[in-house]
Amino acid sequence: MKTLFLLILLIVIALISNGKTYAQNASGSSASLESTLSVKKEDIRVKIISSFLEKHSSPLAYYAKDFVQTADLYDLDWRLVASISGVESTFGKHIPYNSYNGWGWGVYGNNVIYFSSWTDGIETVSRGLRENYINKWGATDVYEIGRIYAADPNWASKVDFFMQKITEFQYQNLTNDLSISL
Repeated sequence: MKTLFLLILLIVIALISNGKTYAQNASGSSASLESTLSVKKEDIRVKIISSFLEKHSSPLAYYAKDFVQTADLYDLDWRLVASISGVESTFGKHIPYNSYNGWGWGVYGNNVIYFSSWTDGIETVSRGLRENYINKWGATDVYEIGRIYAADPNWASKVDFFMQKITEFQYQNLTNDLSISL
């Protein structure tokens, strides 16, 4: 058992040193040592949303990182804004022409709010949910947001449905990839 542990330890050290000797590593600055040992873990949520949206042939799949980063910025559930797009536009596939508005944001009758890009839409909707629904009205979940956001009384349950589908997709496709940068 001890021999196996030592063998694994030697393999890990060999991988970390990437063919360099201890003297070569020690002679460099601590910054070069840190870059040699840096471990990067991709946010799995980005991969999940991207894959989920790709499965639905969504033009929003490429913007998965924007969904996650903006959700974190505004302290929102990372699945929320993507799920709203599922209800409002079949994940961005059915929108007012050239609007980049997959959320029905300010869309009623002939009124349409146009965003300059999908990223702009994700940012505006996320900020608006935080400021106008959660902070202003004290909404704590999608059902309380739905009472204000949408005329459809079933809107929140539809958004919740897609949020649950993303969670199911996560568990069905979960990978524990850890990329190591050497």
